[in-house]
Amino acid sequence: MKKKLTIAAVFLGLLTVAEAGGSAYFYRRTMKRGNAKKERTIKMAGTDWNQYMPLIQKRKEAMLEQPHEDVFCVSEDGLQLHATYFPYGDRRKIVICFHGYTSQGMSDYVGLSDYYRRQGFSMLLVDERAHGDSEGEYIGFGCLDRIDALMWIDWVLQQCGEETQILLHGTSMGGATVLMSSGLALPEQVKGIISDCGFTSAKEVFTHVLHSMYHLPAFPMIQIASLVNKKKAGYGLDECNAAKEVQKAEVPILLIHGDADTFVPCSMCEKIYENCASDKKMLIVKGAAHAESYYKDMEAYENALDDFIGGIIK
Repeated sequence: MKKKLTIAAVFLGLLTVAEAGGSAYFYRRTMKRGNAKKERTIKMAGTDWNQYMPLIQKRKEAMLEQPHEDVFCVSEDGLQLHATYFPYGDRRKIVICFHGYTSQGMSDYVGLSDYYRRQGFSMLLVDERAHGDSEGEYIGFGCLDRIDALMWIDWVLQQCGEETQILLHGTSMGGATVLMSSGLALPEQVKGIISDCGFTSAKEVFTHVLHSMYHLPAFPMIQIASLVNKKKAGYGLDECNAAKEVQKAEVPILLIHGDADTFVPCSMCEKIYENCASDKKMLIVKGAAHAESYYKDMEAYENALDDFIGGIIK
């Protein structure tokens, strides 16, 4: 009996060590700058970007021909954060753009830059913390980035004036960022929020990825990673949930998602829409994978933007 108990204790000990090791491996690969790789994210998301590269390259060249400048601000916790400012047309209309996980501002909004330039919007393309030219070791997954968003809004108001009308537009993790910011006390100059394939929380999206792509249980890996992240980065993986934050929203919100998104399931968008307390609209793009909606159906996407923006921007 004693021998059996000893064997069981050793087995449980080994299992605990294995679980802790797996959680540490998962944490390092996903939460820390340098270990979270863009190539791996693209592969997991499953979107075929090669078909759109000629258009993306053409629009990138056109965008870079426009006057632009680097902007740096210091976050509440002392990080120097970077954005690229394009003062198109009327400086009293501006969209602040937040990119996806492992990306950067100048990558995710090349396509949409054409639309916003035609509409006379200036653009501020943010590099979220631990991405691009911004400082930071730990990725914020919207929870920390929503506080940074307030800083960028303040920069816009100082740069462009108190009469400026502001849109927040986010893609994927950036979508989660702008949705999570909807629960904060936003200045009256923020007229609307646009989220493209935003997720509810880091915990829920990682749970989905572990189940659907790796066929692994989330427990206890996610729980351990959340505790580690709380200690190192200052927030738990479910500390801020977009589906909960929009219950406090006061500004209008447009939600966009592809129904073929296997990385951030469309059900998350539907949950956020259902919970949203403010005026809301939703566009589901048929056949669009993760972050593909604009390129999959450009006409429907731009029509949805026209309809939404036309009702909130003077």
